[in-house]
Amino acid sequence: MEMKKLVLSFSLCLVLISSVVESFEYHEKELETEEGLQGMYDRWRAHHKVTEKSPERFNVFKYNTEYVHNANKMNRQYKLELNAYAGMTHHEFSQTYGSSKIGHYTALSGLRKLRWAGGYQPGAGYSYQNATDIPKSIDWREKNAVTPVKNQGACGSCWAFSAVAAVESINAIRTGQLVRLSEQQLMDCDTSNGACNGGFMCSAFNFIRDHGGLATEESYPYKGEKQTCDKAKFGHHSVTLDGNEYLPLKDEEALLKSVAHQPVAVTVDAVSSMDMMFYKEGVFNGPCGVQMVHGVLAVGYGETPEGLKYWIIKNSWGDHWGEKGYMRLQRGVNLPEGACGINCEPNLPLKSPETRNIEL
Repeated sequence: MEMKKLVLSFSLCLVLISSVVESFEYHEKELETEEGLQGMYDRWRAHHKVTEKSPERFNVFKYNTEYVHNANKMNRQYKLELNAYAGMTHHEFSQTYGSSKIGHYTALSGLRKLRWAGGYQPGAGYSYQNATDIPKSIDWREKNAVTPVKNQGACGSCWAFSAVAAVESINAIRTGQLVRLSEQQLMDCDTSNGACNGGFMCSAFNFIRDHGGLATEESYPYKGEKQTCDKAKFGHHSVTLDGNEYLPLKDEEALLKSVAHQPVAVTVDAVSSMDMMFYKEGVFNGPCGVQMVHGVLAVGYGETPEGLKYWIIKNSWGDHWGEKGYMRLQRGVNLPEGACGINCEPNLPLKSPETRNIEL
């Protein structure tokens, strides 16, 4: 219990961080002495507006500094940085930001069994199976179909942010209206999921379909914790859905064809290594597993001038993380699960152009 309180206390200091335009920089000479590290720690706290200060947090900062500094000496396609999470242990970070138990909720729902029994095995039909002329690259941000990066704060609600981001995008594609929608409504009202204790995106899509749509963020703003469901908001100022679709398991071609037509809700393993915690820029091809723990949105794909293929991933850790809240994750790796398990559980909301929204 004390550890949980400590993690929440530190995490809440970060919730209010909205944007840090410049990365935190340091000189290698600062690493040579305890005094230099102490001064560096104070500068980092001021830069990221972190109020907590203690000998224990200083120890954590030193540990993370050594990790980031040594990692950046390697000749890799991506770089790390001492971002706003450099005062947290990897365990604390994983429990607070990266562990939304998506695999747990998938198992409880019987989804995998249903997929196999119902014909959702790899190679089964899906909406974009017969799509041709797939572009070499696409970025839905450039097509005004992606809302600005949000911040889930100290709450395991990435499932809601992934689902909402996918709905925002398909609504923009179908209607031409890019509207920020409510994660909080899912947190409060979708009892099939666990609010800050995790959840799964396909359940959220079904909830939206069955409850008169999803309210706007303006009418039902995010609080970062579960509150009483405001049922009066059902069916008012809402974006509606026809349902959702599960893409074939571990099928990168299916994911590629689908992302070519709309952003797709996916899961990635954000907790197996510290690299994703401190990711700054570049194409991430570092160590990670395939645990289904963190929901994000695939908003596009592309290729570097050197020929390295990647997915464009929208995260929900604020725009102070990564490439202004985004990550480029290597595509085309020799694993059926894909890099960090991105091919394991892709699903997408369905909305036809004829499906009308309510009061929008």
